[in-house]
Amino acid sequence: MMPKRCLDTSEEIYDYTLQVSSREDDLKKALREKTAALPESSMQITPDQGQFMAMLARMIGARTAIEIGTFTGYSALCVAEALPDGGRLIACDVSDQWTSIGKLYWETAGIAGKIDLRIAPALETLDTLERDGFAGAIDFAFIDADKENYDLYYEACLRLVRSGGLIVVDNALWGGQVIDASFQDADTVAIRALNQKIRDDSRVDASLLTIGDGVYVARKR
Repeated sequence: MMPKRCLDTSEEIYDYTLQVSSREDDLKKALREKTAALPESSMQITPDQGQFMAMLARMIGARTAIEIGTFTGYSALCVAEALPDGGRLIACDVSDQWTSIGKLYWETAGIAGKIDLRIAPALETLDTLERDGFAGAIDFAFIDADKENYDLYYEACLRLVRSGGLIVVDNALWGGQVIDASFQDADTVAIRALNQKIRDDSRVDASLLTIGDGVYVARKR
C-alpha cells in the first residue's frame, strides 16, 4: 500500500476551501438552494465542482459542449456561462419537471440562448448528434446521468469529442461505495468498471479527482 499523502477533508476544511475559492454568484446560489429543497437534491453537483468545470471549459477554449444529465440546471448554468458568445451547450435529460427549474435561471443569467435542451433518452440524442455530423466536433462533455449506461455514454462521448477535448465523469467515487465489496448493485458495478476502463484507456489522458462525489477527467488524445 502506498503511504497516505492526502488530507482528510473535514466539514471545516471543506467550508474553508469554499470561503477562499468560491466565486458562486447569487443566482447560482439561489438555484442550488432551491434544488436543495427537492427530495432528489443529492443529484446536485457542488459549487466547487461547477466552478471547476467552468474553468476547464475556459482553459480549452470550448465553444461546443454536451452534458448528459441536466437535472435542475446548475451544471448547465456554470458551463454555458463559460462558453463564448455563439457557444452552444447541448443538454440531455428526460425530465421536463426538473429542467423547467433551470430554464428560469438560465434566462435570468442571459445564457438561455446558448443551451440546446433536448428532452429524450440521452443515447438517442447522442446517436442523433453523430448522424448530424458532430463526431469529433464537441470540445467538452459532462456525464452525470443513469450509472448503468455510463460506459455507453463514455464511448459515445469519445466519438463526439475532438482530440484535445475533455470528458468529465461525475460520481466516480459514488459515496465511497466503489471501494466496498458489499455493494454489488448495477450502478456501483458500472461505476467501478468505468473507473478501471478509463485508467487503462490508451485513447485518453486521465486523472481522478476527489472534488464533489469524485470527478474523473479524461482528455481525448
